[in-house]
Amino acid sequence: MGLFQTLESGKRALLSQQLTLTTIGQNIANVNTPGYSRQRVRLSATQPLNSGLGLVGTGVQVRDVRQVRDLFLGEQLRKENKSLSRWQFREKIISQMETMFIEPSETSLRTHMDDMFNAFAQLENAPESNTARNDIVAKAVTVANDFRQLSAQLISLRDSVDRDLGSRVGEVNRLSSEIADLNQQVARMELGGTRANDIRDRRDLLIDRLSSLVDVNVVEDSNGAARVYIGSMVIVDGNVQYEIETKTETVQGQQKSSIVMKGTDVVIKNLDGELRGLVETRDEVIPKYLAQLDELARSIAKEFNAVHSTGYGLKGLGDTSAPTGNNFFDPGSISAQTFAVDAGVLNDVSLIAASQSGEPGDSSNALALSKMRNTRLLSGGTRTFNDFYGSLVGGVGVEARQSKNFRSNFELVVEQITANKESVQGVSLDEEMTELIRAQRAYDAAARMITAVDQAFETVINGMGMVGR
Repeated sequence: MGLFQTLESGKRALLSQQLTLTTIGQNIANVNTPGYSRQRVRLSATQPLNSGLGLVGTGVQVRDVRQVRDLFLGEQLRKENKSLSRWQFREKIISQMETMFIEPSETSLRTHMDDMFNAFAQLENAPESNTARNDIVAKAVTVANDFRQLSAQLISLRDSVDRDLGSRVGEVNRLSSEIADLNQQVARMELGGTRANDIRDRRDLLIDRLSSLVDVNVVEDSNGAARVYIGSMVIVDGNVQYEIETKTETVQGQQKSSIVMKGTDVVIKNLDGELRGLVETRDEVIPKYLAQLDELARSIAKEFNAVHSTGYGLKGLGDTSAPTGNNFFDPGSISAQTFAVDAGVLNDVSLIAASQSGEPGDSSNALALSKMRNTRLLSGGTRTFNDFYGSLVGGVGVEARQSKNFRSNFELVVEQITANKESVQGVSLDEEMTELIRAQRAYDAAARMITAVDQAFETVINGMGMVGR
């Protein structure tokens, strides 16, 4: 092996260590870049030469520049990330529901219902008092307003969640479009044998974000392109994106959006992440408590009217032939949204039926109405009005705690997986400084070898033959 081969070997070492230094610099520069995976230059010995005395090495070569990645941890992170996002969204919505009921509070529905029953109790003491009757109407109107307000808030929250569905679907389409573009860049760059590390990092970061929105499965093909599925539905295939959209339909008078493949009626059911949390709160959580609120309002109106309609108002006192049958609540109060005091009572408080006998001074009907507070009339005769409402509010609290606990648990799991993932593929400045010193010394040594060969050439050229005599 001659000096020229030795010089070539030194040049290869110099260039290899130069690329190593450049790669370490790239790692250090991106120590705080989200989604960045540290890179390493992989070196190998070049093909040796047969010198006749045996094989002689010819130096070093760069095999490639690879990302340090842990595919298993990446998949685990996406799996737990979608569960975390689901429970984060549920916690957010149910926390808003908790603030609507504001229990216990002086302005809550339960307090106002108690005030109404107390007003009927006061009517027992003065059954012919217009002041007591006006107080009852005022308290009952407040209860009706509470029902309608709570119903309106829950319906508004449900509609808001439904609108959020459209924005999340738009986010899914935006991310999948970017992933398709990056697939094209990866395939184009790696066609020539170059590893598209930085583009892959960007693509993986987008897929991680997509996994927080929906159930994502990823398969990489031989060209390096990622094929992305929602369940079994492909949304990205190479550089081709298949969009999803919301389709609005009316179900039982309510407009409701479902997620379908764009331009089709194929509903996507394999949801997870934020989209699952969104659909669950819209279709299960909010309607459940809205239905309970409706049942309570409907039962109060029905039971009150059943008792009230058998009694006598002021105009019937002393005349048992006077007509009864007056409702206290509007008989059209079939839901919390329509709950209201009967228009007749609102306009004429003398219609409030405090008497059962029609005799002056009789307040037995007012007593019967006030005792309904402690009568088990709901859930098959097992719950009072307050029991039922307390169960409703307690259910919201239980779901809020459950969502908080699940969110907290998945948060810890995600943090642990993220820490493990970062320990494998994240940038450690201490490690990079060690590698930097090693590469720097190797670079210095390669430079000194080239200098030594240069001096040897000078000796050969200037110190040998006729010139050297």
